[in-house]
Amino acid sequence: MLKTDIGYTSIDEIKVRGLNLATEIIGKFDFVDMIFHTVLARAPSAREKVMVNALLVTTADHGITPSSLSARLTYAGAPEALQGAVAAGLLGAGSVFLGTMQNAAEMLIAAARELPADAGDEAVREAARAVVAQYRRERRAIYGLGHPIHVNGDPRVPSLRELSRANGYYGLHWRLMEAIGDALAGELNKKLPLNAVGAIAAIVAAMGLDPLIARGLSLVGRSAGLLAHLVEEQRAPIATEAWKVVLRQDPRNELP
Repeated sequence: MLKTDIGYTSIDEIKVRGLNLATEIIGKFDFVDMIFHTVLARAPSAREKVMVNALLVTTADHGITPSSLSARLTYAGAPEALQGAVAAGLLGAGSVFLGTMQNAAEMLIAAARELPADAGDEAVREAARAVVAQYRRERRAIYGLGHPIHVNGDPRVPSLRELSRANGYYGLHWRLMEAIGDALAGELNKKLPLNAVGAIAAIVAAMGLDPLIARGLSLVGRSAGLLAHLVEEQRAPIATEAWKVVLRQDPRNELP
């Protein structure tokens, strides 16, 4: 028998994790409640709701990025398929853009495994140096540091740090992420401020969530931003002009 514990439908009702969608969920749950109910089969605490809402908002949009441009270009070619354009934008969430929150959270969880929650500063710095040494030895990318645009520091990080402190999630994982940044910056002799990926990874790790959820929440949040880009593309298109800009770079193309 094939079945799912998430939900089922009968002639008269829809059940999601044991609750009646029509009478027990609609009008009573907000979206974060529903995420926790469907994914984790429990209700969020008040502070969990604050943090997950912040993560969804943080990842919603960052202007013209590979994901938003992919969505706009796909919409320009297939305006009848909004879902295809959103999917195109989400498919680019990987180890370079957007999806790196999972990688960073996995790194922090592994690095913190042997440390007590109240580890001293030197122990945290030592663990951070060990992470940097291992990742550089294995030629693996260290995520959550630096930014191609926000070279003086990601403006989202102070707000996320303050929310973490206010809600009891600023601890070992945040300290480790910051120490890893200091250790890598020292080795490379360059400025590597913490970025939103590192901040979100620290939050997800501190909340005890599966790192996969970090990537999932970023995709859910970015879907709202992609919808915004597509609504704007319909009203004030730029995708075709972007395409023509690329074509003009090749002198063999003759454009009117």
